[in-house]
Amino acid sequence: MLPLWLCIPFAGLLLCIAIMPLVKAEWWESHQIHAVIFWSLLFIIPYAVTKGASTAAETVLECIINDYLSFIILLFGLFCVTGNISVDGDLVGSPRVNTITLLIGTFLSSLIGTTGASMLLVRPLIKMNSWRHRRSHIMIFFIFLISNMGGCLTPIGDPPLLMGFMRGVPFTWSLHLLPVLCFNLVILLPIFYMIDRHNYRLDIAEGSVPDISKESTELKLQGAHNIIFIVTIVIAVVLSGTLTNVPAFIGANGELKGLHIGEVTFSFVTMIEIAIILLSALLSFKTTQSEIRTKNHFNWGAIQEVAVLFIGIFITMIPTLLILEVKGGELGVTKPWQFFWITGFLSSFLDNTPTYLVFFKTALSLGFKDGIQVTGGFVPKILLMAISSGAVFMGANTYIGNAPNFMVRSIAEENGIKMPSFFGYMLWSISCLIPVFLIDMIVFYL
Repeated sequence: MLPLWLCIPFAGLLLCIAIMPLVKAEWWESHQIHAVIFWSLLFIIPYAVTKGASTAAETVLECIINDYLSFIILLFGLFCVTGNISVDGDLVGSPRVNTITLLIGTFLSSLIGTTGASMLLVRPLIKMNSWRHRRSHIMIFFIFLISNMGGCLTPIGDPPLLMGFMRGVPFTWSLHLLPVLCFNLVILLPIFYMIDRHNYRLDIAEGSVPDISKESTELKLQGAHNIIFIVTIVIAVVLSGTLTNVPAFIGANGELKGLHIGEVTFSFVTMIEIAIILLSALLSFKTTQSEIRTKNHFNWGAIQEVAVLFIGIFITMIPTLLILEVKGGELGVTKPWQFFWITGFLSSFLDNTPTYLVFFKTALSLGFKDGIQVTGGFVPKILLMAISSGAVFMGANTYIGNAPNFMVRSIAEENGIKMPSFFGYMLWSISCLIPVFLIDMIVFYL
């Protein structure tokens, strides 16, 4: 059991991410890496003193190799491939078109993952609305729906569900969340439409009139062959989850075979996933004309910012996750609505995959004799729904709740959209999402 004060560096880094862009934006832009190093060392050094240098080194290395590396390589691969796809057309970013795009993108997220759908659609949506002044709300609802909620219907959609699939949850089980997703869409899409219509009229009243003389539904897709690479990356992710149960990749001790770096194992399964993703990104660049990336205003700024900040987040949240893993079963969480909120709240600030696993194990520890049969026992359908929807839906509550959130924000800002601050975004999520989640609790989990 670790002392709670070791969680201070994680809180400090989150506060820096939230506050520094507001009070000293230029300094923060240039010194993010220094802040990450500072807060990471503020955890690593005391941890090494209390637990020993070898334990600290092993823990951090385990985090980087088996958690962060897969995370950032997946983001990098999808970022590269989708940057080589350009969607051109005469669609104008009207409230109707924007709402339909969000609806389509939400369901697309379950087919190619929230990260894949976000990276594929964010630039076309920005282009459609490039003539407008008020656009930040479009990106906010994009994060709500496409970057988060839409990933709830398949294990491909979001990593927590993939972890459930790897532990015996049937592949199609996630479709049980379809009524909850549709219910939320019925509430959120009309809210978005009304907000967007209001801002649309204000933009037009101020003289930002789009050219509708050529408006049509015809779209021109350049770099369409890169869709093959997106599908390949998705297959690589699913393959990595499947190979962990293949005997050829499991050693005599029950652990995955791999390259040993000290006491840490860099599994062959992870190597295969990373190799496929990087090869897909390389082939995408080699087979796509650079003019398409120029048209997309492609640069490395967004992925660089995410890579720097999230390695600090992954390292500093180690003690929080370790404490949660030890004490999670002692929180007195037994009812569906409790699982929904505690999983969701923690997934808003921590990596939602380990949070899902903690409460998945907590549900197993309750000793149910029927329900969904998974590895190690049974979990009632309603509890698994609560854990899954909490982990997937409430990643939308903050910029750091799910990997695509920060990427969408960075790409939007690179394209001239002024996004709300960390706390400003949370005001949107508290006012728009929390009431919906309260209704979800009443309708589905009480």
